[in-house]
Amino acid sequence: MSTTLDINTRRNSAAAPASAPASLAGLTRPALREALVNSGAVPPEKAKMRADQLWRWIHHHGVTGFDAMTNVSKDLRAALAERFTLARPELVERQVSRDGTRKYLIRLAPGVECETVFIPDVGRSGALCVSSQVGCTLNCTFCHTGTQALVRNLTAQEIAAQVLIARDDLGEWPTSNENRQITNIVFMGMGEPLYNFDAVADSIDVISDGDGIAISRRRTTVSTSGVVPKIRELGERTQAMLAISLHATNDGLRDELVPLNRKYPIAELMEAIRAYPGLSNARRVTFEYVMLKGVNDSLAEARALVNLLKGVPAKINLIPFNPWPGAPYECSDWETIEKFAEVVNRAGYASPIRTPRGRDILAACGQLRSESVKQRASERRKLEREAGAAS
Repeated sequence: MSTTLDINTRRNSAAAPASAPASLAGLTRPALREALVNSGAVPPEKAKMRADQLWRWIHHHGVTGFDAMTNVSKDLRAALAERFTLARPELVERQVSRDGTRKYLIRLAPGVECETVFIPDVGRSGALCVSSQVGCTLNCTFCHTGTQALVRNLTAQEIAAQVLIARDDLGEWPTSNENRQITNIVFMGMGEPLYNFDAVADSIDVISDGDGIAISRRRTTVSTSGVVPKIRELGERTQAMLAISLHATNDGLRDELVPLNRKYPIAELMEAIRAYPGLSNARRVTFEYVMLKGVNDSLAEARALVNLLKGVPAKINLIPFNPWPGAPYECSDWETIEKFAEVVNRAGYASPIRTPRGRDILAACGQLRSESVKQRASERRKLEREAGAAS
């Protein structure tokens, strides 16, 4: 049974309106070869060799112009420049939190925007939280993104381009295994990744390729709210780490917090998790549990959580609720969170309390939403320019 929402207006290819050359940045290897051949720039018998050359320049060196490709002939560089660009999607706004978190508002097309967040000092160094959809269909009641209607799925190229944009901003070219700032990729941004499965899987191929961005699959985590039919396939296709947006231990409460639970209840979800390929103490599932005051934060619920996860190699991230305008919940008291964590820890599970990052710029977990409650960034800047001109 397919659960991918086929709502893309275009696939992961180099096709674009005739008025604008298509970008090669972020394409998969097969799509890059196809684009070179279809454009007439490269004959089919040389497509693989040329694509391999370009791939390294684009995804290892991060170049933004064909002239930088010094081992490519001038004639071919000129032919490529006539047909393609290496441009990234438009970076509309870049915000930096007091704690160093960076949030990028990225315009993919007119009226189509997503958000991406770089969080320093997690994992080996830092994590980039990428989006897989613009908006979301799941309507989780504690999540700001869920209040924005789904616009469309992102292509694999658009997902990979979020990494390129962040690395541009951080000055992380060429790729190095030393002194990296982005060491981990987490699909925990806007959207449900398993409702855009093919594009997510293809983007992981791009991001993990050792001749390019080279962030390993073991350092890539895909978070799902519980699209049960796709969970095993995720492990088989991507070998990525699995995270589950859980937040409740019984169907009654989870139906309210995560409406997808009505389709795939907890028993079915846990069965799929236990069958995840490669599951072991070295490849634990991460369970995300947002702490909502008076809703899911009692000691009884902590004990129920321990019982639910019995026998599953797991880590439990306790997430203090991050408020957003109009949110119907409050964050649990810190003392309550610590007591909840103590129950889980005593049962032998690592249960770190996730320090809220980027709250001041609405970049924390559950706060992403490309449509600002107030005004879009572009509209604010327009008003600022008009005000400046008037003065």
